[in-house]
Amino acid sequence: MKIPRGVRLLPPIALGLGVAVWLVFAAEPPARVDEGERSVVARTIRAEEAPVRAVVRGYGNVQAARRWEAVSEIAGTIVWRHPDLDTGNVIEAGTTALRIDPTAYDLALAQAEADLAALRADVAQTDIDAANATRLLTLEQSRLDLAETELARIRDLRARGVTSQSALDAQERTTLQVRRSVEELQNTIDLIPSRRNRLDAQMARTRVVLDRAKRDLAKTDIVVPFDLRVGTVHVERHQFVTAGQKLVTADDIARAEITAQMPVVSFRRLLGGAGEGGPVTPTGLAARFDDISAEVRLVSDPSQTWPGRLVRVESALDPQARSVPAVISVDDPYAGANPPLHLPLVPNMYVELVLTGPVIATAITLPDSAVHQGDLVYLRDDAGRLELRKVAVAWRQGGQAVLGEGISPGEEVILDDLMPALPGMLVAPAGSGE
Repeated sequence: MKIPRGVRLLPPIALGLGVAVWLVFAAEPPARVDEGERSVVARTIRAEEAPVRAVVRGYGNVQAARRWEAVSEIAGTIVWRHPDLDTGNVIEAGTTALRIDPTAYDLALAQAEADLAALRADVAQTDIDAANATRLLTLEQSRLDLAETELARIRDLRARGVTSQSALDAQERTTLQVRRSVEELQNTIDLIPSRRNRLDAQMARTRVVLDRAKRDLAKTDIVVPFDLRVGTVHVERHQFVTAGQKLVTADDIARAEITAQMPVVSFRRLLGGAGEGGPVTPTGLAARFDDISAEVRLVSDPSQTWPGRLVRVESALDPQARSVPAVISVDDPYAGANPPLHLPLVPNMYVELVLTGPVIATAITLPDSAVHQGDLVYLRDDAGRLELRKVAVAWRQGGQAVLGEGISPGEEVILDDLMPALPGMLVAPAGSGE
């Protein structure tokens, strides 16, 4: 007889149910575990008050404080060029870099000196003529006195009929001739001052020509005014140059300057710690710069630094960034240069400027990471539990937040960002072993 398929499945199912019941009753009951309170481990620091200084950072390109552009003031041919006058070379002050042919200016100087000597001879001749005319006038005046005396005597004789009319006429002619000589000599003497004034004017004009000739001759030597590094030489030897033509461009090596755009608020805070906070005059503002220290760092290699000083602020704010263009000066930028270990501070280097002001106040400073959501700080109280507290951040600088209020010295601040941050949860300091 054939057994139905459903009946054949009943024994295995019954066996499985029996084994399952046996396992349930034979199994050990679950162990009872006492669950403790959840805690987290976090880094903490103790809040401490410390002196706070304003630190402002900016970036800029190095430029020479002074730039020399030699321009020819005369025309001529370059007859000499200094052997070191090439791009990149350093030339000391007082060195003659170029020389323009002085021949034409030597001749002009000699001509002016000759003209002046001729005028001096004319002045001497005029003085002699004046002296001679004065002596002759004295003699002629004596002759005139005698002639007039004789004329008076002959007129008396003629009145008495003793002498003839022709004798009287002859004496009158003689007297008139002597009087004419006296007048001519007097006129000559009267003209001496005008002649002398004309000669003096001519001598003054000639002296101007002489001085101009000396000046032009001195301009034939192009002399380096200060220690500099040659940038560009625009002329060559045997080249003719005209007045006003550019000859050499070079940079001063005694001092370098960097102009950096500083945020207005940060720069105002920097100055606020450099004085009493009262109004100052423009000249008094410059005196506050002495209390601000500056450091210049090479952006591509921050280990290379130079000490600097804030010397001035340019006349206008940047119209787009609304920032303050602060000028930092570095004295002797080539001092201690030992490439590549220590480079000189040369033009067009891109550098970072760090300005540090004097102490503004004493306050608690925390890392930016310890301040959450802009004004929230996690604290670990005396019981080791998390406390959330609102604080007032005065300002931020260099990855630090300067607090105005909200935390007292000695309180334990949590540096890590807890997820989730539940008030009252246990917090174990990192490295404490709790």
